[in-house]
Amino acid sequence: MRIVVNGGGKVGSFLAGAMVKNNHQVTLIERRADISEKVALEVPGALIIQGDGCDVRYQEDAGVPDAQVFVSVTGDDDDNLVACQIAQGVFSVPRVIARVNNPKNEEIFTALGIEAVSSTTIISRLIEEEISIGDIVTIQTLKKGKLALVEVALPITDGVSAGSRIKDLDLPDDCVLVAIIRNDDVMIPKGETVLQPGDSVIALTSVAREKALKQRLIGR
Repeated sequence: MRIVVNGGGKVGSFLAGAMVKNNHQVTLIERRADISEKVALEVPGALIIQGDGCDVRYQEDAGVPDAQVFVSVTGDDDDNLVACQIAQGVFSVPRVIARVNNPKNEEIFTALGIEAVSSTTIISRLIEEEISIGDIVTIQTLKKGKLALVEVALPITDGVSAGSRIKDLDLPDDCVLVAIIRNDDVMIPKGETVLQPGDSVIALTSVAREKALKQRLIGR
């Protein structure tokens, strides 16, 4: 799948790296020269275009006309809106997704047919669900409820998977670890990555395997 990401900050670079790892063709647009160079080093499998993602010319250079997905994740909602409207209206990209920094703007994006994702909304959802540490949290359901993107917080003590390499976990079928949040860092997990107490593990799993995944990661 060809994916174009607008914005090379922490969110954009992490997303680009995750998509490259999953064997997608990824192009990232970033207007700042220093950030473009940094992302080029961090995500060698992605094509980096230095330019303004709100400019038709740079979207064309990035291959947006041939993209299946366009994602704009800058820290500016106005830029994300304009970039997505160009991808959608000028180049007819089938799926357009925007990071929304102010949750109040979600309705505007949605009304324009743009999928809006707000980290603030996700955080408030977790708070409202009153999930205790060590429980499994459903962040998003996919494929009409058959798949789920979940977060599992490993206990500070007595976590059965802490100290284990990912390749040794013997995860249930239909479960893939996609990210590990450790302190303020976000890592793309590899087979040799060792889980540590207090890690938050982001995983994609079939809904039927959620309990088995939780059991394997935290032992209850």
